[in-house]
Amino acid sequence: MKRLKAMLPLLALILVGAALYGSGALDALRPAQLLAHQSEFRAELAAHPWLCRGAYVALLTLIVATGIPGNILVIMAGGFAFGIVHGTLWSSAGLTLGSLVLFLASRYAFGHGGKPPAAIARLRQGYEHHPVSYTMFLRLVPVVPFGLVTACLAWLRCPLWLFLSTTWLGGTVMLVFECSMGAGLGRALAAHPEHGLAALLNPQVLWPTIGILVLAVIPLLIRRKRCPAPMD
Repeated sequence: MKRLKAMLPLLALILVGAALYGSGALDALRPAQLLAHQSEFRAELAAHPWLCRGAYVALLTLIVATGIPGNILVIMAGGFAFGIVHGTLWSSAGLTLGSLVLFLASRYAFGHGGKPPAAIARLRQGYEHHPVSYTMFLRLVPVVPFGLVTACLAWLRCPLWLFLSTTWLGGTVMLVFECSMGAGLGRALAAHPEHGLAALLNPQVLWPTIGILVLAVIPLLIRRKRCPAPMD
């Protein structure tokens, strides 16, 4: 009973996330929908700038806190709406707040210890040897889903100061790329509104996408360097 009570906050977040994801509410933020309704989108933003910003931060906080997939759609929409600088600023606020909620719920749920899941067991050795650099690496490189990394760090009893600092710094680096994708899409459409979905192939969108892919490949290169192929 005590263990179930400790799990309740985390279970509540999972249920809210599942309901939000299943409702299809995030579909409105897909690139195709932003392209189809960009005039209404811009008009609403101009009419209620601060309300839109507050709603954006709240939505991203909720999505990150529940750990559901789709936060990149929201972040791209933030770049589309607010540009790279302000999109990154507001996204950083939502990402950090949402991560903090999920971290605290996970830490409360996992406070009784027990045998760690396989995913956490694989991360423990690297974390115990180099906690600061390893935590920053996990936040900076998109090799593991953001919410899963948060839950793993909670299980590993990562200090709150280390969690918050690496989440803000590492997460913000990724946000620059993701907001650049959304902002590039907005600029490409402003210059050539007739392009539609073809704007996704514009260099202003492609270059940030390539940057994210390069970050994702870094762990593979490191592993290959550490484990060279056996010689015949």
